[in-house]
Amino acid sequence: MILEVESLNSGYGKIQVLKDIRLTVPAGGIVALIGSNGAGKSTFLMTLSGIVRPWSGVISFEGQPIHGLSADEIVRRGVVQAPEGRRVFARMTVEENMDLGAYTRPRGANLAADKEELFTLFPILKTRRKGLAGNLSGGEQQMLAMARALMARPKLLLLDEPSLGLAPKMVEAVFALIRQINARGITVLLVEQNAYKALQIAQTAYVIENGVNDLEGAGSELLKNPKVKAAYLGA
Repeated sequence: MILEVESLNSGYGKIQVLKDIRLTVPAGGIVALIGSNGAGKSTFLMTLSGIVRPWSGVISFEGQPIHGLSADEIVRRGVVQAPEGRRVFARMTVEENMDLGAYTRPRGANLAADKEELFTLFPILKTRRKGLAGNLSGGEQQMLAMARALMARPKLLLLDEPSLGLAPKMVEAVFALIRQINARGITVLLVEQNAYKALQIAQTAYVIENGVNDLEGAGSELLKNPKVKAAYLGA
């Protein structure tokens, strides 16, 4: 397992959001975390990333504890997040946004070659490389957020609601890109409200409600689960 989470509790101030969360992510796989709004999905990713400090529990990455590390140290270990809402730097160019994704990498790293490789994965960004990120469409900004994260050369890519607010055609494009990223050997932990699409591509999935994850299984199995179908699939 590349990531192991045990008895994780976390929250904001005195408000507890996550309650004894447990989760494992196998190297090379796609794992999905689904749930309703306010269930704790984004808090979970932010706790993994070191942005929110855990109250208790263990987060292990490649067999080593990371729950006491700072956010930038966690990125250097290889855990990188593309945040909810894209959060691109609107007044910077596409290329400058991508360069920022590599800020933790050593000086002298061949960033230009990495950018060109990512432009083959995200060709629309190549045509927009000198344009301002704020002028991109929502789908293009999502691609930029993913490309920016990939510039850090992650071992584990955390995706927070990548399809949020996108048109159906762009949703299909984003999920196709997630498959391609995973095919390149990058492990993916996907937090997503579009439960149907997430479960379609995930080998393993977890359901989180009210800060508790008490249901897990293969993505294909959860697609057939009556509780999941009633709560998240409109069936």
